[in-house]
Amino acid sequence: MKRYTVHARRVGNWWALDVDSTPGVHTQVRRIDLAEEMARDAIAGVLEVARDSFEIVVEPEVPAAVRTLVDKATTARWQAAEAQDAAARLTRDAARGLVQEGLTVRDAGVLLGVSHQRIAQLVRQRR
Repeated sequence: MKRYTVHARRVGNWWALDVDSTPGVHTQVRRIDLAEEMARDAIAGVLEVARDSFEIVVEPEVPAAVRTLVDKATTARWQAAEAQDAAARLTRDAARGLVQEGLTVRDAGVLLGVSHQRIAQLVRQRR
C-alpha cells in the first residue's frame, strides 16, 4: 500500500499541509488532529484514487527545543506503560504465589497493597 508523508507546519492559526512526492497536494487545517483526514481527502481528490487505498503519516514541524521535550514525554509515557504492565504481571504472579502458599486473600492484599477483592480477581484470572 502506498504511503504518503504529510509535513505540517504552523502558519498563523493554521497548519499548512504539504504531501511529499505529490506536487499540487496542499491543504490546511485548524487543528493537527484533523490533518490526516484533510490530507487523505486532498490526495484522493488530486490523484483520483480511493480514500482508503493509501496510508498517511503526518509529521508536524515544531521548534527543535519543543520537539526534544515532546520526544522525551512520549518516551517517558511509553516506559511508564511498560512498567505498569510489568507491575501488573508481577502482582498477579505474587498474588497467586501467596494464596498457593496458604495465605488468605486478605493477607495477600495487605502484603501487596491492594484490596482482597483484587487478589481474588487476580487468582481467578487465566494466564
